[in-house]
Amino acid sequence: MTRVGAVDCGTNSIRLLIADVDTASGKLTDVVRRMEVVRLGYGVDRTGMIDPEAMRRTVAMATEYAAQCEEAGVEAVRFVATSASRDAGNAGEFVAGVRHAFSHFGTAPEVISGDEEAALSFRGATGELRSLGIEGPCLVVDLGGGSTEFVRGTDRVEAARSVDIGCVRMTERHLRSDPPTAEEVKAATRDIDAAIDLAAETVDFRGVAALVGLAGTVTTITAHALGLPTYDASRIHLTTLPPEAVLAACESLLHMTRADRAALPFMHPGRVDVIGAGALVWHEVVQRVVAASGTSMVITSEHDILDGIAFSCAA
Repeated sequence: MTRVGAVDCGTNSIRLLIADVDTASGKLTDVVRRMEVVRLGYGVDRTGMIDPEAMRRTVAMATEYAAQCEEAGVEAVRFVATSASRDAGNAGEFVAGVRHAFSHFGTAPEVISGDEEAALSFRGATGELRSLGIEGPCLVVDLGGGSTEFVRGTDRVEAARSVDIGCVRMTERHLRSDPPTAEEVKAATRDIDAAIDLAAETVDFRGVAALVGLAGTVTTITAHALGLPTYDASRIHLTTLPPEAVLAACESLLHMTRADRAALPFMHPGRVDVIGAGALVWHEVVQRVVAASGTSMVITSEHDILDGIAFSCAA
């Protein structure tokens, strides 16, 4: 048994998993799992720079995570970061901050290739699906702040494509009104559909047994579809919903005001202003995949690339 730390630093949030991994059996047991919204990617699409306040928030949270890893007796930590931490003009400052925070472990932020990201997401997301009697193939969709990954596979990844649509990117580009106007939604939908077309050139949606959605946008939509009185990961994880219920929940969130979203008991404050765009992305993905594959299984997983990072760290 190996105790490891995994950090996934995305466009919108930074997440930590401390887990005990049995490499012989492939079993992963949570010790700590947490998420904080830091918006590292805020404005990067527009300015080419990480916002100083966003950087401060993210490095401060990385420092807190590092301390938690030390207290828990973690043996090794892997920190996977959004491409903003490589491509932004001031990325070096961010890398230095994270290196300092995790100096005890000798850890630096990694921007991994699209292929490795797909493999990690797929492993984390599909580990428990066979217990539901789902043999595959599955299409795993990891809907992030700046990008969305489409990964098809059964026991391993067969095809994968990352495209530049996400809840933060679509909010900043298009959905600026509260609630968004019909014209804004139409413009965002054009971008989203074009990106899904790109994904479909590489990843075949046909013959998919189940569509598996990952990340905070999808889990929040599922909480809304279930009408949860509070955010409950145990209720959300591996929930299977009919496509119609998912699409209705997406439509509802898209057209709400921010005040109405904020009043939802399961809504994380950091998702209030971007969940509408995320819901629009998931709406279009679900429609396209269901139409192409005929599947009626839309599954939400709380386990994703973070779990894949932990497995890779233990290995």
